[in-house]
Amino acid sequence: MKVLKNELIYFATALMFFTRIPVPFEVPYSSEIMNRSQKYFAWVGLLVGLINAAVLYLSTVLFNLEIGIVLMMIAGVLLTGAFHEDGFTDMCDSFGGGYGKEKILTIMKDSRVGAYGTIGIILLFALKFYSIQALGMADPVGILCIVVLGHTVSRFISGTMIYTHQYVTDIDVSKSKPLAHKPLDGMALLVGFISVLIAFALFPDWRLIFAFALAYAGKIYMGWYFKKHIGGYTGDCLGSVQQVCEVLFYLGTIIVWKFI
Repeated sequence: MKVLKNELIYFATALMFFTRIPVPFEVPYSSEIMNRSQKYFAWVGLLVGLINAAVLYLSTVLFNLEIGIVLMMIAGVLLTGAFHEDGFTDMCDSFGGGYGKEKILTIMKDSRVGAYGTIGIILLFALKFYSIQALGMADPVGILCIVVLGHTVSRFISGTMIYTHQYVTDIDVSKSKPLAHKPLDGMALLVGFISVLIAFALFPDWRLIFAFALAYAGKIYMGWYFKKHIGGYTGDCLGSVQQVCEVLFYLGTIIVWKFI
């Protein structure tokens, strides 16, 4: 019973950290609980994906596909508080306008959004919109499952950064955000991967393995880039990996549906 209670606390911690979904009970906090919550990052993605798919379906029925995608994107931002999008803009600003580890990390902690961040998020949203539109026109039913997969897979891949790369300590500890950055054992990674398997079960198309591979390749490149310039990753880097891998999964799906 105690084990189940602890797991519920870990999931609730991940849910509170990544979304604005209210939790109907008080959740204790500690760095240990935060670290152990990482096993449920992809499960939060599965839940967010299901909600986004539901909004897309209802909006498309009421209006059309294009309006449905925009309303889904708005719902996603409201649901997560633009948590990952904020990390992406910070990443664009810091790596675009900074040179050297100290300068990059200093810009990354600046709450203001600069030209690189603004241009980057506009292009990201445009690419996400047109990718989902193309998939929706190709398969109006399958796109709902692809959206669920995109959110789940991207959060799982982003979470693997904790296992494959080193966390970079913030240059200003007083401004650092709580973050799960200590890798757990392989069983915890398996718990996260189960959510990916559940999402794939909704739409069992073997070709999507290639889309997953493309998304993971994006993570490998970004991880290499982060390591080269700052020696590892930060919380904003994880958010940017999630956003990029989500779009790469959609693009990969377009490719395999078109050529395989």
